[in-house]
Amino acid sequence: MALGLLGGLNIAPALAQHRIVTLSPSLTEAVCALGHCAELVGTDRYSSWPGNVARLPKVGGLQDAQIESIVALKPDMVLLGPRSRAGERLTQLGVPVQVFDARTHADLKRMLLALGQSLGEQARAAELVQRIDRELDAAARRVPAALRGRTVYVEVGIGPTAASDKSFIGETVARLGLNNIVVHAGDGPLFPRVNPEMVVRRAPDLILGPQTTLSTVTDRPGWAGMQALRQRQVCQLDAERMDLLSRPGPRLGEAAHMLVDCLLALPTRP
Repeated sequence: MALGLLGGLNIAPALAQHRIVTLSPSLTEAVCALGHCAELVGTDRYSSWPGNVARLPKVGGLQDAQIESIVALKPDMVLLGPRSRAGERLTQLGVPVQVFDARTHADLKRMLLALGQSLGEQARAAELVQRIDRELDAAARRVPAALRGRTVYVEVGIGPTAASDKSFIGETVARLGLNNIVVHAGDGPLFPRVNPEMVVRRAPDLILGPQTTLSTVTDRPGWAGMQALRQRQVCQLDAERMDLLSRPGPRLGEAAHMLVDCLLALPTRP
């Protein structure tokens, strides 16, 4: 039976013990944050936190979930996102599926509360949501007044692909008092591919993103002359920190503090 947790359908009663398979790192982290890490029997290939999930069987990813491997694990709860292709097939095979969407901060809170209900951890989920808000507020208070109101470009991948102001990453940088130069366009993607010339024209004060793409950013036409690069106002994040930033999960507050740490380490602008 498939349970659409954001669609108003009933949620199955919490069981005393589960066999859980997760098909996204955010859901893996959420299960563990709610105290049920020991009930995980399999995860997607990208789940890496907490460290003990690395030893679990890996059952593919968003677009290539290994259906037979999942069924063989005999789960009574498979957690996945709305863009996974596995849900329909697993439902046909009688595997219990729960679908979660966490594209914004509000989505994340709803996901944690719904998952908490499924796991019988309503109080813990409510406290987790409150803790995330407290951590975001604490991170915002650490941002120096001189940085508040600065414009920022947040790159998330090749293309280049950026986080728009309406994405969960965009909401995080807004919570820190920064202004995102990539504005979500109507029904467009929350993480759009952007024109590099647009970034040059809008001349952000700060640039954040993965080390893998920003390490050669001065090779892009016109970018070497950008003030943010000349003044070294660039946060190049390694893979671990990009994973933290890119996962809409229970470590959202930690991700905000990580960004503040990076901003505080930048050279002071003249």
